[in-house]
Amino acid sequence: MTDIRPPSAWFFSHVPVARIKKFIKDNQIMPNYHRFKIPHAQYFFTVNLLNRKSQLLTEHIELLREAFRKIKKERSFEIKAIVILPEHLHCIWQLPQKDADYSTRWRLIKSYFSKRLPDVEKRSDSCLKRKERGIWQRRFWEHMIRDERDYQHHVDYIHYNPVKHQWVKRVADWPYSSYHHQKGLYLQRPTWQEEITKFNIGEEKP
Repeated sequence: MTDIRPPSAWFFSHVPVARIKKFIKDNQIMPNYHRFKIPHAQYFFTVNLLNRKSQLLTEHIELLREAFRKIKKERSFEIKAIVILPEHLHCIWQLPQKDADYSTRWRLIKSYFSKRLPDVEKRSDSCLKRKERGIWQRRFWEHMIRDERDYQHHVDYIHYNPVKHQWVKRVADWPYSSYHHQKGLYLQRPTWQEEITKFNIGEEKP
């Protein structure tokens, strides 16, 4: 049997989806839980709390920031854009060269945050059996950024999210967002919020 080398990040960034699916089928590639892990790629993530009515992420925002800082120091990655809402977050990461292990990074961030929260929540029998706090949903949404247009759509989606969920009326009013570091880039795109309202990915209704 011919040894098939893993496709590069360029392949997934530039090749049409139909051809990618055909390549996977023809070469019998079996992604881990259907997640493509490409070193140095950019990924969009949605990560939810188990209780979608909770506000733990903003109530304990400094602890969450501390978790990100610690894991970034231990396992380097770059945050290109991020928004923290009370019960879920969205972000885009750039992974290092020769490193595609975002799953371990998320596991460590979640664990650091959960272990340092006050132990006041009610836990299901399943969580007790697994010795879990039951703070986070076990799975998360992941999407590898394909090109510049795809990147910009996801950045805009991240920054518009607090308005979408009616936490604020203006993007600039939400404090837990990378928009405040990038707002100058939007001055030449006055209609970006109108364009992004139809873009909906990686979310489920509470």
